[in-house]
Amino acid sequence: MNPERIVGEFPAPEFRGTQQQALADIRDAFAAGNDVVLVRAPTGSGKSLLARSIMGCARRAANADPSDAVGAYYTTPQVSQLDDVAEDDLLEDFKLIRGKSNYTCILPGEETTPVDRAPCARERGYDCAVKHRCPYFSDRAIASSRDYAAMTLAYFMRTAGSEVFRKRDVCVVDEAHGLAEWAEMYATIDLNTRTVPVWEDVRVPDVDGDPDKAVDFAEHLVRVCEGAKDDLLGQDELTAEEVARRDRLQELISELNWFVEDYRDPESATTWVVDADESAVTIKPMDPERYLAHTVWDRANKHALLSATILNKAAFCRSVGLDPSNVALVDVEHTFPVENRPLYDVTQGKMTYEHREQTLPKMAETVVRVMAHHPDEKGIIHAHSYDIAEKLASRLDDFGVGDRVRTHDSDSRDAELDRWKASDAPEVFVSVKMEEALDLAHDLGRWQVLCKAPFLNTNDSRVAARLSDGQWAWYYRTALRTVIQACGRVVRAPDDYGATYVADSSILDLFERARTDMPPWFAEQVDRMSTPDLPPASAQAALGETTTSVQQVETAGKSDGSSGSGSRSGSASGGSSTSSDSSGGAPVGRTTDYSSGDDRRDSQGSPVADVWDTE
Repeated sequence: MNPERIVGEFPAPEFRGTQQQALADIRDAFAAGNDVVLVRAPTGSGKSLLARSIMGCARRAANADPSDAVGAYYTTPQVSQLDDVAEDDLLEDFKLIRGKSNYTCILPGEETTPVDRAPCARERGYDCAVKHRCPYFSDRAIASSRDYAAMTLAYFMRTAGSEVFRKRDVCVVDEAHGLAEWAEMYATIDLNTRTVPVWEDVRVPDVDGDPDKAVDFAEHLVRVCEGAKDDLLGQDELTAEEVARRDRLQELISELNWFVEDYRDPESATTWVVDADESAVTIKPMDPERYLAHTVWDRANKHALLSATILNKAAFCRSVGLDPSNVALVDVEHTFPVENRPLYDVTQGKMTYEHREQTLPKMAETVVRVMAHHPDEKGIIHAHSYDIAEKLASRLDDFGVGDRVRTHDSDSRDAELDRWKASDAPEVFVSVKMEEALDLAHDLGRWQVLCKAPFLNTNDSRVAARLSDGQWAWYYRTALRTVIQACGRVVRAPDDYGATYVADSSILDLFERARTDMPPWFAEQVDRMSTPDLPPASAQAALGETTTSVQQVETAGKSDGSSGSGSRSGSASGGSSTSSDSSGGAPVGRTTDYSSGDDRRDSQGSPVADVWDTE
């Protein structure tokens, strides 16, 4: 890697904000000998452009020995982020590659068949005459030979140990704040009737949360899976359903072997916890350093990890298995005026389960008041869970404002999100788990409500184990990270503006407990938080059926005597009204249903595409 090239590799015609200074700081961090640089870059920093500049410093083939790693990877857990990269003309030298299920076969009569279910996956020894034109294999060949290959984190981890996507000189991980959690999710093994094709052929023992018993069960299950897989491999041709069964069996064998090997490795830092009942066994890793070493750290000589919410360097390094002495943290200054991104305290009590019944009616009334303050502007409500979303939407309907409210379920979330974004009406979207990877620039979203502090479920065995170990700082830091991510959804550019209303008093408590982990630019937002003077809860006003002009929010408790953040909120605010249609979406997690077969691992623990063609 040659970090001196970083400024010259910047792909845009000119720098914006603090980008040039950020590149200089990143250059110096790598030049100082660090193998990993954490880039804490808030919304609007142009992280993708910074990523391209870093990748441009990678060793080039012309200056390398045959054994040297060359080129660079770009990877992100967010599918929508990869879509944005694909549409950015400044990043046209990125070659994207996706999983097989995202491509369709081009053979006659197979045009609607995903490549992972095509004849090459169904028939033993199938020699495809058009493989050189296959959209998947063509993209894979091009991406493997280009200087810059881009892919989701799921696909990147899946190709660990691959002969096609070998070690490179540089790897950039965008939106890297949840890397430890993503690794834990990918390495989790769900065993139940839906995910194990041979579940009816095994006797599920009383594991009782004991990893030793889980290892014994895993070894037994591997033997059963291998027998069933061998039966399928002995056939000359399989149906699409049999292909899915075969691939899931191979995935299970790889997952279970990885678990057994890691659990018995005395040098592994991974702790395994087991949840079990009579119908399911779930095996979960904590701090899967070895898994990340294989799937991420061994994939390149140098790494850059980009995110707005890498809140604590030492804690982050511990969670992903990095030595902090070999890691540098570069802070990029926030360039959005703080008055354009105000926080408002409209708390109505706690939204914990035991207090929710009392708090929710008051919160619904507050939402109606917020809607009345923004009668002609689109807004989003972060409900945190489907239970809260359903009950809040019902309350809003009782208030008579249901015609302005759009909801979704787990199956319709992407479609409803797209419809809401495409609508010109000032609809209110009650969302679940959309605090990240959602771009609501300008008129796509002028306000939002945070309904609940996003604390992790303490009934989760991993969470419970960490809390029993006293890791409360981690617990609060994880929730703060999600809040900061959510606050960035409605302000996407220096001339953009949007208000965030905090409706759960537990979020205020979170701000106090996690204060030391706040980036300075977010701490400034919190310090300026005020209580707005909202109009009454009128359905007529909330539906925009009044001729009264919208009341401007007045801030309370301002020590500097200025109009402060409240002057930017609502339709009385100034600012750009340019609309954007950038796509949002949800992170794609690992497949748990063996019938989908798009996230498999090889015998070393990383997913594979299928058995006969393991790439």
